[in-house]
Amino acid sequence: MNSLDVVWHLLNLFAVAALTGLITSSAVKALWWRELAGVAWRRLAAWAVGACAAVSVGGLVLLGQDGRIVTYGVMVAVCALTLWWQGFGRRGGRR
Repeated sequence: MNSLDVVWHLLNLFAVAALTGLITSSAVKALWWRELAGVAWRRLAAWAVGACAAVSVGGLVLLGQDGRIVTYGVMVAVCALTLWWQGFGRRGGRR
């Protein structure tokens, strides 16, 4: 495997995590725009993408294979919990 193949493999590994984090953080900001007016979209997106990427790597390590349905299910749950925590759970520590 050459270096270009490694880059493509890494991009494909994190593509689902990045899209899930970006789409869900955008949807959360659109649906709860009044409640989340003081929370930056970038902050929500960064935390959501990071959490999804961690789940993707964890699924690869634990299951030995990328793209398992269990990993995607956990990714959605962790993304939702992360967005809730950043958007609604940290009222005292607002930025």
